Amino acid sequence: MYKNLVVVSDTALYKVNGQVFGFGPVVKELELIQSDFEKIIWIGANRPDKMGVGTLIPVKSVNIKTILIPEMGGKSVREVVKILLLYPYLFFLILKYISTADVIHTRLPSHPAFIAVLISFLFPKKIWWNKFAGSWDPNTLPFFYKFQRSILLKAKHSKVAINGFWEDQPKHCISLENPCLYNTDLIEGKISLKKKVFESPFTFIFIGRLDNAKGVDKIIEALNNIPINTIKQVHFVGDSINKILYENQASFLGNKVNFHGFLSTEQVHELLKKADFLLLPSKSEGFPKVIAEAACYGVIPIVSDVGSITHYINDSNGFVWKISSNKPFEEVFLNAINTDAQDLKEKSNNIVEVATLFTFENYKRKLDEMVFKKGK
Repeated sequence: MYKNLVVVSDTALYKVNGQVFGFGPVVKELELIQSDFEKIIWIGANRPDKMGVGTLIPVKSVNIKTILIPEMGGKSVREVVKILLLYPYLFFLILKYISTADVIHTRLPSHPAFIAVLISFLFPKKIWWNKFAGSWDPNTLPFFYKFQRSILLKAKHSKVAINGFWEDQPKHCISLENPCLYNTDLIEGKISLKKKVFESPFTFIFIGRLDNAKGVDKIIEALNNIPINTIKQVHFVGDSINKILYENQASFLGNKVNFHGFLSTEQVHELLKKADFLLLPSKSEGFPKVIAEAACYGVIPIVSDVGSITHYINDSNGFVWKISSNKPFEEVFLNAINTDAQDLKEKSNNIVEVATLFTFENYKRKLDEMVFKKGK
């Protein structure tokens, strides 16, 4: 057992009536590995605006101590100045906790995690486990994300967990699937899969932030160009300031469309049990965990080829839209719903195999083999 793990992130946290709430997937990850440490110190962004959002859950473990720091982000002059002024404060705060830690876990791209990575060069003998979310392809990254990636490439004293498998991938950069499922979910998924028949009318689901970058506009456009009687239900899970706009654009679907806002994991899984297709024509991604969650229930993905998606999704288990081609998303969408039911069932059976890679149990095993064993 190690003494202390320090987690440095801009992950959302908030406190109400003495109870801390945190972003669900991260809470579950830390609960999974807490037995390896006497104490976990989690540095994250204070986000009282997230109060009541279903994706944030209670941090119940007494072994996890949270440190709430100011939120950092934005591109306006005022926001950039605020970020720069916070850097010295965060540097010494993070340094204070890192100096007493055995293992440090950073979650990038983010300002606090980037500061921690810079500090890592002062403590190369500690165990560093840096997670880079989003795409690892530098051609798709904004400047600051690309800069953080370049520093991680130099941090050979650490392990850098990335999405997908890349050509000329350095030895210290490890491919590590983000966990979102338990083995019990896989059992539930197999039960659900047996009931799927893939016959019109179909049920479609989108999970994510409601904006054009995620392809919501292309989804609504595609749905508007198929016979209404081929649509049973359409579920949009997620939220944004654009929600009302999309509700108006999708009004032609009448009571066949549902904009749910944020839902708990359990609620999302209930919708996935009834869904036929996952729609995600994003402009940029790493590997969206919603694909793995949907795969658990045999939901066939209709997705774009960005990030590391095609490292897992292909013609045998889904439908991939080549975003840089002249072919519109609508064409791939129509091909999917016009595919023979037997072929769709085969894709559904195949996609379940992808889900097995994204379990918390598999994640813990890989961490033990590739990260924690350094100090044991």
